[in-house]
Amino acid sequence: MPMICLSDFEAYAKKHLPKTTWEFFAGGADECCTRDDNLLAYKRIRFRPRMLRDMSVIDTRTILLGTEISFPVGIAPTGFHRLAWSDGEKSTARAAEAMNTCYITSTYSTCTVEEIAAAAPNGFRWFQLYIHRNRALSEGLIRRAEAAGFQGLVLTADLPYLGKRRDDIRNNFQLPPHMTVKNFEGVFEEESCSEYGLPPNSIDPSINWNDIYWLQSLTRLPIIVKGILTKEDADLAMRHGVQGIIVSNHGGRQLDGGPATIDSLIEIVDTVQDRVEVYLDGGIRTGSDVLKALALGAKCIFIGRPALWGLTYKGEEGLREVLQILHEEFHLSMALTGCQNVSEIGRHLVQFSKL
Repeated sequence: MPMICLSDFEAYAKKHLPKTTWEFFAGGADECCTRDDNLLAYKRIRFRPRMLRDMSVIDTRTILLGTEISFPVGIAPTGFHRLAWSDGEKSTARAAEAMNTCYITSTYSTCTVEEIAAAAPNGFRWFQLYIHRNRALSEGLIRRAEAAGFQGLVLTADLPYLGKRRDDIRNNFQLPPHMTVKNFEGVFEEESCSEYGLPPNSIDPSINWNDIYWLQSLTRLPIIVKGILTKEDADLAMRHGVQGIIVSNHGGRQLDGGPATIDSLIEIVDTVQDRVEVYLDGGIRTGSDVLKALALGAKCIFIGRPALWGLTYKGEEGLREVLQILHEEFHLSMALTGCQNVSEIGRHLVQFSKL
């Protein structure tokens, strides 16, 4: 069967992955209300398409913090890509490089930052950071990412503690013995490691806004904060000098009962007023979803689970297919709504359904 849309890749991954791996990738926190609402929220948004606007040439390119990408879809940070494909994050990096877009590499990668950089030497990458109780570990990782050519630092702000992911608890989810969180290889005694490959409670729950200043003292890389859902936190992010905000609820894997990311986007965009770039992840499954997010003010969106489905299907080639489908659908949605380039996409393009 040809792969026509992202749900085809989802069905393939569900059929072919081991049950515990599928449920680790697919699961959300508690009752999964927020995970599901991330998708449903897009159905409440309708287009206001414009006609007779000469759609013979359409330009999908955009710029993230000064770097041009081919279209406004990047790869969000997710862990343990070798669970989906043997080459893991190296395949992810190659696919992003081939499609000329941004890949945010997770702290919890199953390949090292150096291996990922070597796999796609011309790729555009940011590094996602969890701050660990042992600050020297985080500091070393930042220096390694910077030395390996990563061009941005993404601080995840919504995980002082891990959300309650029922399927992982029921399944007693563990990384397979041959797989490790490669960036920390040799740092911890193996027997002390928990289900997610590091000792329990290794992430520092005391992180706060002042840690932005600590990060700025360590690196010249632009800092992007991921996990912002309110105008109050968007304002604090700006005041602390970050260069970007990712509106994110961790794919519904942290707080259940929070807002869908697309529903939080407007208040954050209105607060920052173009002073920092605003991005979004969560719930994007079609090119028209991408267009809706851009219409409401996102500069770029990032995909999480769909990237893992693409890897599961055919590694680098499968992920390239996922990105290609999104690119083609986004291009078509631009044409059918009357947008020749991304600068013509705005709030005038959408309305919220009365239903």
